[in-house]
Amino acid sequence: MTIRVAMAQLDMLVGDIKNNTESVIEQSIKARDEQKADVIVFPELTLTGYPPEDLLLRPSLATRIESAISDILGRVDDIYVVVGYPRVIDGELFNCAGVFYQGDILGEYAKQKLPNFQVFDDKRYFNEGQTACIVDIKGAKVGLSICEDIWHPEPIAQAKDAGAELILNLNASPFHIEKMGVRERLLQLRASENGLPIVYVNYMGAQDELVYEGGSFVVDAKGVKVRQAPWYEKGLYTVDFTVAEDREHRVAPMPGEISPAMEVEASVYQAMVTGLRDYIEKNRFKGIVLGLSGGIDSALSLAVAVDAIGADRVQAVMMPYTYTSSMSLEDAEEEAKLLGVEYSVLPIEPMVTAFMNTLAPEFEGYGRDTTEENLQARTRGVTLMAISNKKGYMVLTTGNKSEMAVGYATLYGDMVGGYSVLKDVFKTLVFRLSWYRNTLGYVIPERVITRPPSAELAPDQVDEDSLPSYEVLDQILRMYIEQDMSAEAILGSNQFDRETVYRVLRLVDLNEYKRRQAPTGVRITERGFGRDRRYPMTNGWHIGE
Repeated sequence: MTIRVAMAQLDMLVGDIKNNTESVIEQSIKARDEQKADVIVFPELTLTGYPPEDLLLRPSLATRIESAISDILGRVDDIYVVVGYPRVIDGELFNCAGVFYQGDILGEYAKQKLPNFQVFDDKRYFNEGQTACIVDIKGAKVGLSICEDIWHPEPIAQAKDAGAELILNLNASPFHIEKMGVRERLLQLRASENGLPIVYVNYMGAQDELVYEGGSFVVDAKGVKVRQAPWYEKGLYTVDFTVAEDREHRVAPMPGEISPAMEVEASVYQAMVTGLRDYIEKNRFKGIVLGLSGGIDSALSLAVAVDAIGADRVQAVMMPYTYTSSMSLEDAEEEAKLLGVEYSVLPIEPMVTAFMNTLAPEFEGYGRDTTEENLQARTRGVTLMAISNKKGYMVLTTGNKSEMAVGYATLYGDMVGGYSVLKDVFKTLVFRLSWYRNTLGYVIPERVITRPPSAELAPDQVDEDSLPSYEVLDQILRMYIEQDMSAEAILGSNQFDRETVYRVLRLVDLNEYKRRQAPTGVRITERGFGRDRRYPMTNGWHIGE
């Protein structure tokens, strides 16, 4: 006997239970009629979208979910539907996976392992499940698990002890660099230690800062990957299982198509495109406007914007001042032409002069300092927000993780905007991504990538006047932000200058207040600024050990 399983790698809108339910019904019927699937498996919390956060606390949640379940049961038949949703049982909320067939709920599983780290807050909302759920599907004993369950040995072992011959694992597993390989190694371990094939179904899409890259896949009972769905592509991807009468592994997947792995730069770039596209489309912005400086950060951000929503919905604005070089003007114009976007040049000198004249009495007796530089950046921010308000375009900020880590950004200036694709991208990776994007088509002038970065807020200014080299800075930042290493531990593991390390760490700590006011942006590392890293703005922690 053969069982065909369709992996539903889809994008849901958080909170839109009605339309998410319609999508489940539509895709179930499509899988049944067009792909001849016996079973369709959706990701974790499909009906609410993921993560629903405090929408789970809304009083009408239970009523809406019960209505959605009834709708699916009443409108879909002749295919087993395995779908994730939150459900109130005996007054307590659980993260559930249900198996629906011919108008009945054949089984319902409650997630046992609730992650409460990094971007996950499951224990804030859910109670832990305790038992396995085994459902008979065409003679095969199928066990259910949800996301974090697969990271621990107990739930799958429990399902095996209950008679499972196949595991369906529903996921909402967000992207970070190298996570594709981590998932595969994890399933190899769980499958081989239990002698069970596993179907791993993941979301594809984005929600605020989180990106889900899909990549649903199947391993056999020995942990060998036999089916790999594409990354960053929505769709239904099928795998066939044979059910034998007498063999060691009675339920076994038949080999299918295996999509090739993605290189780091390709996966990160696509995560940025996906995150921005979903944020724009789900929030119904008409388009994007950004300040194009002639530098590498804004050039890369512009390329991502065009790849996300198309050149016809993107406007780039060059806002030159006295210190803006002719090279920057030329490069910005070339970038805009290469990408085919609307391009405006709006000099800010008259506005900055007006500010300075108005503030002259207040500044009397004070020497020139960063105040004047910040006025330039804030004038640009005001200009972009005015265009945003008038045209309904979202301002895309262009600052990278290295800059935001040490506060090398102007509050209410270049930090103005609704979203940032570089928020979790260190500067050294910005260079790599820019070279990568040019392999897909030349859109970033080479000298933009190779010349020394500069904010151009003062004469002959370059970033390394104020910061260590980005090669050094990014190494220190990774160790401090992503590995939680102390200053002394960083010094003990590398030949860095002591003063530099202490200065960088102090800048990171001092600028927490800026990051709290920064726009959200794509998460690509295990420790991004936002949901991942929550430090108090006011604290007396001493840097050192």
